[in-house]
Amino acid sequence: MKTAALAGLDLLATAVILIDDTDTIRHMNPAAENLFALSSLATRGRPVREIFTDTTVIPAAIEYARSHNCSYSEHDVPVGVAGRPALHLSCTVTPVELGNGESGESCLIEFRPINQQLRIAREERLHDQNAANRELVRNLAHEIKNPLGGIRGAAQLLDRELDDPGLHEYTQVIMQEADRLQKLMDRLLTPHRIPQPALVSVHEVLERVRSVLLAEYHHDLAIVRDYDVSLPPVLGDREQLIQALLNIARNAAQALVEQRKRAADRNAQPGEITFRTRAVRQVTLSRKRHRLAIEIQIADNGPGISQEIRERIFYPLVSGREGGSGLGLTIAQNFVTQHHGAITFESEPGCTRFYILLPVAEDSERPGPEVAQ
Repeated sequence: MKTAALAGLDLLATAVILIDDTDTIRHMNPAAENLFALSSLATRGRPVREIFTDTTVIPAAIEYARSHNCSYSEHDVPVGVAGRPALHLSCTVTPVELGNGESGESCLIEFRPINQQLRIAREERLHDQNAANRELVRNLAHEIKNPLGGIRGAAQLLDRELDDPGLHEYTQVIMQEADRLQKLMDRLLTPHRIPQPALVSVHEVLERVRSVLLAEYHHDLAIVRDYDVSLPPVLGDREQLIQALLNIARNAAQALVEQRKRAADRNAQPGEITFRTRAVRQVTLSRKRHRLAIEIQIADNGPGISQEIRERIFYPLVSGREGGSGLGLTIAQNFVTQHHGAITFESEPGCTRFYILLPVAEDSERPGPEVAQ
């Protein structure tokens, strides 16, 4: 490969890596540097297997392309670099000739991100699933509320007629449990009230969530703020957004507190939650393209979400915590969906991140008020 050809690779928008016959990296173009957050200088002379440690697909694709002397493509390849979350990429390996005209077993590896396509497909699937869940839960809640009133009323009448004071304990249990179920049904139906939209600063919402959490878990929790204070407001229902983000953050706080209680060292440092906001441009949400959106990240250093419930985490009545109602994330997803946004997550032991994307109305794309740090 001639120097002029290498310079040509640098002009490509596609991420390209050139390797020699020993699978050693000879060149990485700027697009690849940006994609993997690595420098060409730091990777030159290092084996591909050493850089991309989380996949066996790339070495197999290189071997196939060489043995058949043809281009070979793989789609949806999870590629991890230096412990960072894996990127979902399409990968094409092409044998190339060196500048002296010999084959040399060198190869070009082209990478193209497909995260956006996967995210859109996942969002559409979750949108349909969420609509079905909302209808099911709403109907179920209505059906349960009606007989609950009758049960409580009958228990009240029975309580008044009982002569034995010792029996009042049982009627009180019936009424208390009926009240508890009534509150549960009200929570299930709450997401269906009509939103009251207005221009809202996401930082004001996060600060409200932060104050609530610190009041509840003052000594057991540290909250780190990483805000882009230049972000414009979003059009939304302030109370619904507070409830959605509070549900997510409170789940994280409860997991951190429980983890600390289980730890052998009672003097362990408190758990940490990070609130981060960033701008995201040219994003598709609810099947509509938006020029600008706001991404809210809520991250914690807790135990992570159990693998058994990850696929069902937004389903109603699914909880990873003993005694949990399993409604917090369902309500959060409902509220975010009502705002034409999207909510996703990544989780592993020691790090869980929820991503909330909210579209920005074009007429509100102006800097929002600053928040004291």
